[in-house]
Amino acid sequence: MTETITNWAGNITYSAKELHRPYSLDAIRALVAASARVRVLGSGHSFNEIAEPGPEGVLLSIADLPPVIDVDRTARTVRVSGGVRYAELARAVHAHGLALPNMASLPHISVAGSVATGTHGSGVGNGPLAAAVREVELITADGSSVSIGRDDPRFGGAVTSLGALGVVTALTLGLVPSFDVEQYVFTELPLAAMDSETFGAVMGAAYSVSLFTDWRAPGFRQVWVKRRTDQPLADFPWAAPATEKMHPVPGMPAVNCTEQFGVPGPWQERLPHFRAEFTPSSGAELQSEYLLPREHAVAALHAVDGVRETVAGVLQTCEVRTMTADEQWLSPAYGRDTVALHFTWIEDTAAVLPVVRVLEEALDPFDARPHWGKVFTTSAPVLRARYPRLGDFRELARDLDPEAKFANDFVRAVLAD
Repeated sequence: MTETITNWAGNITYSAKELHRPYSLDAIRALVAASARVRVLGSGHSFNEIAEPGPEGVLLSIADLPPVIDVDRTARTVRVSGGVRYAELARAVHAHGLALPNMASLPHISVAGSVATGTHGSGVGNGPLAAAVREVELITADGSSVSIGRDDPRFGGAVTSLGALGVVTALTLGLVPSFDVEQYVFTELPLAAMDSETFGAVMGAAYSVSLFTDWRAPGFRQVWVKRRTDQPLADFPWAAPATEKMHPVPGMPAVNCTEQFGVPGPWQERLPHFRAEFTPSSGAELQSEYLLPREHAVAALHAVDGVRETVAGVLQTCEVRTMTADEQWLSPAYGRDTVALHFTWIEDTAAVLPVVRVLEEALDPFDARPHWGKVFTTSAPVLRARYPRLGDFRELARDLDPEAKFANDFVRAVLAD
């Protein structure tokens, strides 16, 4: 049956004529072994052609596999099937008195797709979502199964892998004891007051901190501060407390955002910005994100301010977050403590792409790595130069997928194959 298949935002229509939804691992093995080209579609929350299989390829979803969430309370780990989404996983883990160390702003995204593209939350002491992975289980090109754990020298390439190694059927994640979080929102933090020391103090004021702005003026319209209740409550003298519940996008209703005003609640109900029971509709936005060394944060923000009038014309909101370095070879946070500048654009590709190019030129001096699942125009040669372990990943891909069954134009451009 022919069907029209799009990503979450609807800006990408895949050339595959059918989305295959196998119900068992054996069915996936048979499908992969019999196919010349395969790409896996997670929750579809990517804004470029990273999942595009090509007109002769197979687009595969693992969302219909029986969900697996096996918690080991003694080891503090959970083995989870790749198609499970974070909201579902978080509820199950919390029921065992445990927690994921971090969550993305949106809890509706799939576990496997998130870690494969370098998705992250925020916190000066928190790593990207891939940092929690202890083992990855793959179905490779010939239909066989491979498990790669942290003691395997290939592990650094196996998690944030762009879907280039095989079908991720399960992941084992490390957990921590459950904790509660209070969320506070502050308003009007001026950029002029932000030097490197102040930026560090602001972003380190709580377990997770996000800055939001529409860049219509220099500075941040909102600061979202998420404090663990078992950690000290720090003063926040840089901005005034919000007097009403806020949404990150100006003018949008805040009813579906997570609880604010310091009301304590479980980690999975506060670390994301949006409530799990609210399912976002497909629609009116595009996204870009650039991750760069944290020591360049203030200079990079001033560089964006320098093109503010261009950016603001097509911007809904910009979010600034931080994370620690990780060891995944293709992670945008590989080898460096990181600041991430995320841009949510209007739904108009023709208007957005020229602005993206201007923004990338402004950030180019800071060795910015774009998020793999977002809109960017950074050239493949520049991308390759920004990943020191790219050669190791290329060799791993050739070893696990010698006929490049899981490669597409996006992956081939990155790997120079």
